[in-house]
Parts: sequence; structure tokens; C-alpha cells
Amino acid sequence: MNATTQASQASVSEANRARILQHLYHNGISSRAQIAKALGLTPAAITKITARLIDAGAICETGDLDGIKNRRSIGLKLDTSLFHVIGVKFARSLIEIGLFDLAGRRVCLEDLPPVSEDSIPATLDEIRDRVNRLIAADDAVVAVGVAVPGPYLRDEGRTAVVSSMAGWRTVNFTDEFAGAFPVPVFIEQDARAGALAHYLFDPAGTCEHLAYYLIGEGVGLGVIDDGRLVNGAQGAATEIGHVSIDVEGVPCDCGNVGCLERYCSAVAIHDELRRTGVVGDVDGLTHAQACQRLFDAAADGDEAACALVHRVGRYAGYGCVTILNAFNPRRIVIGDIVARAGAPLLDAIREVVAERAIDDIARATDITLSPLPTDAAVTGAAAVAITQFLEHPSVFFGDV
Repeated sequence: MNATTQASQASVSEANRARILQHLYHNGISSRAQIAKALGLTPAAITKITARLIDAGAICETGDLDGIKNRRSIGLKLDTSLFHVIGVKFARSLIEIGLFDLAGRRVCLEDLPPVSEDSIPATLDEIRDRVNRLIAADDAVVAVGVAVPGPYLRDEGRTAVVSSMAGWRTVNFTDEFAGAFPVPVFIEQDARAGALAHYLFDPAGTCEHLAYYLIGEGVGLGVIDDGRLVNGAQGAATEIGHVSIDVEGVPCDCGNVGCLERYCSAVAIHDELRRTGVVGDVDGLTHAQACQRLFDAAADGDEAACALVHRVGRYAGYGCVTILNAFNPRRIVIGDIVARAGAPLLDAIREVVAERAIDDIARATDITLSPLPTDAAVTGAAAVAITQFLEHPSVFFGDV
């Protein structure tokens, strides 16, 4: 057998192992016969592959099930509680580290102190230290996922633009983290990671045409089309934060003007609060704290605060119209800091969509706030690692 044939067979074997893991992950306990029927594989092939997965500890038998024509059937399952992953979220000034099981259930979550330009190197050291301590304390950890601001150039390992905190541009995330831990590390743009989180964990169910609209310290977008992430040639597709909504507007660090994130991000809101004094002195607050003060004032009925939230929501709505026209998702999920404004923000977004989007497309698209109990980007970082676990089992269990 030549090397090409061997490689081809290994690829097919890996694909079939992955299909079985994914079937058990999404469908729960199943018999070998049920898996064979669902995947179109022979019973002999299923028996051989599942035996190896059991030997490797990837799956386990659960006992008898009701089989076809009253035949004895043994259930198989992927126990999502037996494996843990760590998710690390990078925003500009915010870093979160979470420990999750394969079902996306949070085991623990911690926030690092706010990051400044000067503290970036020390923050990287702190992340490595904390993640290594988590791994040392938990034998179930199998991978680390990292969510970073976009546009993330995947092959180069760096972010091309980080408006308002340029120091992150000098960081090569691959160099910093790829060999830092005793488990594999997987890095993804934050909004795409958030899209994966909703694809895997959204209680509304799996959506094959999904857009996650991240409105935080930056503005990002992750799109899943027909069950697959939209990536682009360099991994930098769907960068809606740098789509111009005003060709004569506010200059952006990316070189464009009128970029969406200059009008509805947490940074833009904080700048506006400093300029207008709508909710008093916010100079000593983080971007998230300043936004929360605005949202609380709006909830208490402050007219100026309500007006600003509505204006921010309309800007975010212009982004939604672009998402509808460019990607035609079935569901748009809005998350991160600015989504904490709640219903008033969502109402303003839907108002713009009703005014400006193509009726047939708008009516067919569900626009909601994120229902996940933990921030979608840090959950998404975990989802990145979980997706790799399900799609590339040999990385974690060897050539089973």
C-alpha cells in the first residue's frame, strides 16, 4: 500500500470517528444499529470504530436499549461531563477565563484585572499562569480555546486592527499560546467563536444559518452558513465593525471612516458619555461599567439616557440590515456588553430593520438577544475547542 493510499484511508477513518462522536454529541445515547443507519455506515464498520473509541475512553456503553424486533441493543454515549475545556476571551481591556464541560456548562469563570496598553505583556504572563494552574488542578481538561478580536489573520496568528488599544496588534497569539500548555490550543476570532457557541449551546436549538453579532468593546460578526463557519481567505471575513455606515463620518484606526464600531461599540458609548455627561462622570470607569451606568439610567426612565440607548440601537440596526443583505441568516443573535441594554436596544434595532431591510428577508429572520448564561465569546472560546475535539478525535485520543 503506497503512502497516498494510506493517507486517504487514515483520512476516511478519522472522518468516520468524528461523525460518530458528533452523532452521539448531538443525539445522545444511541445503539450501534441507530448510528449505522443515521450515518450510512455498515454495522461491521460501526462495531470496529466504536470498539476503538471505547478502548480510548472517548465513549462508553450505557446498558441495554430497546432494539429493533425486540433484539438486545447496547447504548453508547459521549459523556460530556467527563471532558473539560478552557475558554479564554480577549477583548481590548477585558480578559475572561472559563472552565466548561463539553455541553457548554460553566464550571468556573474568572475575570482578570482591566488591561491597559502598558500591562499587555504582564497580562499574557498572567493568562498562561492561570490556565496552567487550571489544567494542573483538573485532569479532565483536554484543550484550550482562545477567542481574540478581529480581523484575526489566522495563518499569521495576529489581529490586523484593534481600534482603541493598538498594543494588541503587536501580539502574535500563536507564538504566545500554541506551546504554552500541555493540551492543544485553538484560536479563533471572537465573534466567530460566539457563533459556534450559539450553534452548539443555544437553548432555541441548532440553527444552520446563524449570525452572531458581537457589540462589545469592538463590533464583530460570526456567520454560520449551512452549518459551516464563513472564514475568508485569511480568516478575516465578516468584519462588519469596519463596514462604513457614513462615508464622511468619524475616522477609524483601520483607515476607513464612519465604521460601524465608532457609533455603537462600548468604546464609542463611553466616548459619547464623556462628551455629553448624560450620566455624570464616567472617566474612572471601564467601558463596560460606563455602559451599564447608561443602561441603568435608561431603565430608570432618564430621558437623555433612553434617547442615547435608542440612538445606539438604531446604529446597531444599520449593521443588522447589512447582515441580512450580505448573509441572509435565519437567526441573528446579538450579544456582549451593549446587548445588556436589553429590550430598548432590541426594539430600536428591529425598528431600523423594519424600515430598511427587504421585507421578505426581514420577516424570515429572527433577531434576538443572546440567551446564553455566560458571555458568548468566552463560551465560544470553549466551543472552538469542543468543535476541534469532535471533528479531530485523533488529536486527543491518538490514531484510534
